[in-house]
Amino acid sequence: MVARAADHPIHPDVDLVSGGFWGRDPHDTFDWMRAHAPVYFDDANGVWGITRYHDVKHVSRTPQAFSSAGGIRPDSPALPMMIDMDDPAHTMRRKLVNRGFTPRRVRDEEDRVRRVCDDIIDRVCERGTCDFVWDIAAPLPLIMIGDALGVAPEDRDRLMRWSDDLLRGLVGISEENPATLRAAEAFLEYTEYAHGVVADRRACPRDDLMSVLVHAEVDGDRLGPDDLVHESLLILIGGDETTRHVISGGMAQLALHPEQWATVVADRSTLPGAVEEMLRWVSPIKNMARTVVDDVELAGQRLAAGDKVLLLYPSANRDGDVFPDPHTFDIARSPNEHLAFGFGPHFCLGNSLARLEARVMFDRLADRLPDLRLADGITESQLERRPANFVSGYESMPVAFTPTAPVGDGG
Repeated sequence: MVARAADHPIHPDVDLVSGGFWGRDPHDTFDWMRAHAPVYFDDANGVWGITRYHDVKHVSRTPQAFSSAGGIRPDSPALPMMIDMDDPAHTMRRKLVNRGFTPRRVRDEEDRVRRVCDDIIDRVCERGTCDFVWDIAAPLPLIMIGDALGVAPEDRDRLMRWSDDLLRGLVGISEENPATLRAAEAFLEYTEYAHGVVADRRACPRDDLMSVLVHAEVDGDRLGPDDLVHESLLILIGGDETTRHVISGGMAQLALHPEQWATVVADRSTLPGAVEEMLRWVSPIKNMARTVVDDVELAGQRLAAGDKVLLLYPSANRDGDVFPDPHTFDIARSPNEHLAFGFGPHFCLGNSLARLEARVMFDRLADRLPDLRLADGITESQLERRPANFVSGYESMPVAFTPTAPVGDGG
């Protein structure tokens, strides 16, 4: 751990690597940090927290000073995936993976997303109640990403378990923590499964993302078997968990602000703006790490070469210098240049697909369950958050609605 004498006041609640810190609402702490110590040294974990919007953007767009090659987690080494690379390796890898996320491929998915949304809603619409997280928000991105990665429908439950276990394990690394051990087991199981899919797609390509990745070539470079496992795992985590939390966290806010939900139901032209506000509000990826390349000063603090910094996206997205009334959920907010997808060379490749999935799901909910609300007696404070230090959101959300008839099998 780096010994550092930071020139700022100390807040007792700051614990940036702890799952417990992210499992509660940390925004009061972030407000204090932005005001009193915007570049904050978390002595217990040996990392700097970057809290202000413009500082997060500056670090994100200057990889020559703040490197990704040391790993994007503060307590784990770099993995052989593009998110843990700087140029030129990053650009080459990104070009290969980007073959699966072209605008045309995403546009072509809209009808499929709509059918899947209707199928998901069909499963609960006659009941009048459900757990919104697990019955509605979680299945959509899991099905879409699972199908893209060549996961057979009968194996989707396994994929969800691997994804959940991997992210639940990010609570602060400990070999004695059962969640950490389950994450390690999930990685091994997913690796074995993905190797089988890669071999199949190499021999028999299909019209899916894994086939695109297996056969993509840029300037003679292709992804090897281990590269494909890590990049597909990155796509799984980035596309499954994050979109789930945006949909569930967004619905929670609409349920808590029924006048805004009524606006969406009455006028679907408000949906794109509503989705952007959900992204800002939820900020499902809580942080990314960078490694300081050379000694540098940032916001009055001296950072040394080799120091780890954490880009705190939820804090940046509530920075009052950029977002007026930042703690108010407002689907009409404009402009809304949030950082939920990051910024700079590592801006999220899957942003268009995530936006599409959220927009279509809320469109179908507005048509089919227009009076969807939190179940009687459920308050915002009762909605449990996942205690994980990378991607986090609500664990459960009981909702109620007027029962309706199913519309048919979405496939």
